[in-house]
Amino acid sequence: MTWSSFLQGLYDSAVGSGIRESGVLFPWIESIHVLMATTVVGSIAIVDLRLIGYASHRRGARQLILDLLPYTWAAFALAVTTGFLLFTSNALGYAANTQFLCKMIFLVLAGINMAIFHLTAYRQIGQWDDALPPPLGARIAGATSLILWIVIVFFGRWIGFTMQ
Repeated sequence: MTWSSFLQGLYDSAVGSGIRESGVLFPWIESIHVLMATTVVGSIAIVDLRLIGYASHRRGARQLILDLLPYTWAAFALAVTTGFLLFTSNALGYAANTQFLCKMIFLVLAGINMAIFHLTAYRQIGQWDDALPPPLGARIAGATSLILWIVIVFFGRWIGFTMQ
């Protein structure tokens, strides 16, 4: 099976056709996608700002991460699910859209940044949990994450203006 035949299969699927042909499904799914993306970016931004050194909570970085992580992952799972549903409605179009591809690349980079943070600075969080400013590695991870998520939102919004 080729990539284009896979994409065509998604497009021709009952789910893709149903979303595409319905007058209400696409806007509802898109609204949920945007709401979940907002929740993801908002919860990550709170942690990123703490990692950069802005302490707006009386909790340490570790507790803040532990408190927000379940909400972030739940919202991310719903954003991915709704994003996939939207993708099926025009799989070939999205797969050829530069802004969509850029959004996907930056999502991967955000995941890599998160993995690097968890494999490095987060492992020593007991040593710097309440410290302000946090160590350089944590600040770099937080600033990088914040920038990546802003770029992801930018490209995500731009998709709507470039799809035909």
